[in-house]
Amino acid sequence: MLVDSGLTLLAVAVEVVLTALTLSGLAYMSLALWGARSFVRALKRNRSIVEATVDVTILKPLKGVDARMYAGLSSHCRQEYPGRYEIVFGVTTMDDPAVIEIERLRIEFPATEIRLVACPEVLGSSGKVSNLVQMLREAKYEHVVINDSDMEVSPLYLNNVMRGFSNQKVGLVTAPYIGGTAERRADRTMWGKLEALGISTDFMAGVLTARALEGGMRYGLGSTLATTKSAVAKIGGLEVLADCLADDYELGKRLSLAGYSVELCGEVVKTTVPAYKLADFWNHQVRWARTVRDARRWGYLGLGTTYCLPWAMMTIVASGFSLWSFTLFSLVLLARVAVALTVGVGVLRDGQVLRDLWLLPVRDCFGLIFWAWSFAGDTVVWRGEEFRLKNGRLARI
Repeated sequence: MLVDSGLTLLAVAVEVVLTALTLSGLAYMSLALWGARSFVRALKRNRSIVEATVDVTILKPLKGVDARMYAGLSSHCRQEYPGRYEIVFGVTTMDDPAVIEIERLRIEFPATEIRLVACPEVLGSSGKVSNLVQMLREAKYEHVVINDSDMEVSPLYLNNVMRGFSNQKVGLVTAPYIGGTAERRADRTMWGKLEALGISTDFMAGVLTARALEGGMRYGLGSTLATTKSAVAKIGGLEVLADCLADDYELGKRLSLAGYSVELCGEVVKTTVPAYKLADFWNHQVRWARTVRDARRWGYLGLGTTYCLPWAMMTIVASGFSLWSFTLFSLVLLARVAVALTVGVGVLRDGQVLRDLWLLPVRDCFGLIFWAWSFAGDTVVWRGEEFRLKNGRLARI
């Protein structure tokens, strides 16, 4: 009798906890919708800002050749920008396969000022940051834009990003992004589609929510890091980021602490999502989760409550498939789809969200698994190498 009573109490406790977690996730969905609305309203207020004319250096560190890299590189050469700009590419050695792609760019875009810099110095665990430190020394202009090699941008990219510097207090302008899967259906994998869906409906929703709750941005996104040489010098140079995995996050954080503001512009850029196999998807998502865990410890603890769909499904089981649990699941599903459509389609204009919307419950279940697994260790796999992550810094194993 006592055993049965204890099991009943345990079952009730589990049901109550799961219901509370589901309701917390539902509340987060409301905050995400508010965050998206706040961002859209800010963009409308800033439409009156005149176009930018400052001269800019684009810094692009390269290593190897990716499938869609050339499309991304060439998009930077098609800028409709009233000011002058140059593109500085950096490679560790001149026998890197990317060098051939840069020569191809020079031939195709002779009017664009393109320079290639060899970056032999190893200044820390992050080869990317090591290259950026050496490339920044070669930058001709005060304003610099850093983004990843596979980023594909519109012809108005530079203009829309640099408009963020209309306020002299701005030290960093960053940009939202989407993940583009392969154009041919046969070349897509479910794992690649899950990652792209997560970027548009989960990650970027979190960014907009944090922006609204914190009254602005406090970090940068690797899709775009537009800043100035003087601002970077004030935080000790890019050298201070040489051992950081989340160098984009740290750059924004340090500039914010130095008294600069960080702006999220309305220009949406696109990164390429590879045709992941399960192992690649797992490694990338775990690295991403542990990076965020290390960067925003307290906020990351609460992230687990945001996965309302899996919590709602577990609540159905815990309640013995009661009618009220199905009603709660319906409300949660409606809210989750509303966030996906509002952020993914409305703000980011990512048509892939409509194509893959049916995968949303699968994506959120994996998201919860990765969140939980991120606490199980501190190792990450990056570009085929294994590192130990501690306090945001990398150490080779």
